[in-house]
Amino acid sequence: MILDDLVAATEKRIAKEKDHNNIQTIINKFLEPKMGFIGEVKHASPSKGVIVEKFPYMKIAKEYETAGVDAISVLTEPDYFQGKLQYLEDISNEVDVPVLRKDFVIDPYMIYQAKFAGAKVILLIVAILTSNQLKEFQRLADELDLAAIVEVHSEQELQTALNAGARIIGVNNRNLKDFTVDLNNSLRLRPLVPSGMPFIAESGIKTIEDIRLLKSSGVNEVLIGETFMKAKDRVAIINKFKEA
Repeated sequence: MILDDLVAATEKRIAKEKDHNNIQTIINKFLEPKMGFIGEVKHASPSKGVIVEKFPYMKIAKEYETAGVDAISVLTEPDYFQGKLQYLEDISNEVDVPVLRKDFVIDPYMIYQAKFAGAKVILLIVAILTSNQLKEFQRLADELDLAAIVEVHSEQELQTALNAGARIIGVNNRNLKDFTVDLNNSLRLRPLVPSGMPFIAESGIKTIEDIRLLKSSGVNEVLIGETFMKAKDRVAIINKFKEA
C-alpha cells in the first residue's frame, strides 16, 4: 500500500534526522579538539542599535554554512533585536547545520515554538529564570530532543546552572544589566566547568588574538554576532579565525 510505503519512508527519514542532529551529537560536536564557531544572524541589539542596514538573513546563513560553522544562532526577539521567528524557520529549512533559537525564553510555549520552527538548540538564561524553571525547561528540551545552552555571567549563576543539570554552558561576556563587555569573564569561569562539558564564550569576540586566548584557555566554542555581521566577507573572516 502507498500509505505503508509513506510511513516506512518517513520512519527512515526521521531516524536519519534524529541521528544527525540529536542532543548528544550536538554536545559531541561542541567538544571537538578544534575551536568551534557559532555564527549569529542578528539585525540589531539594545547596545548597538541597528548593526547592518541591509539584512539578507538567508544569504548570511548560507555564508555561515559555507564557512563551516558548527551552528547558526538566530535572534527571534522582535522589540530590541528586530528578530522574527520566521527568520529561524526559513533558515532551518535551508541549512544543514543545527540552528539555535536566541531569545529570552521565559515560557514553555517558546520552547515548543522553537521546536516547530526547526531549531535544534535553545538558549536558557539563568539570570531570568528560577532554579525550578531552569530544571523544567531543560526537561522539556530533552523531551523535544533539543539541546540547551545554559547561559551564565557569574560564578553564582554558573553554580545554579550546574546544580540544575546543565550539559552545555555558555558564558556571556556582556553584563545584561549594564551591557558592559569583559572577555575575561569567560577566562575566569572556564576552570570552574568540568572539562568534559562544552563551554561556549559569547559576546565581545573581535580579533584573532581573542580567538587564540580563548582557545588556549580551554574554550570549546565561540558565539560571534556583530563581528561577523559587519564583515565585508563573512566566509573569509570565519576561515581566518578558524586558522588561528
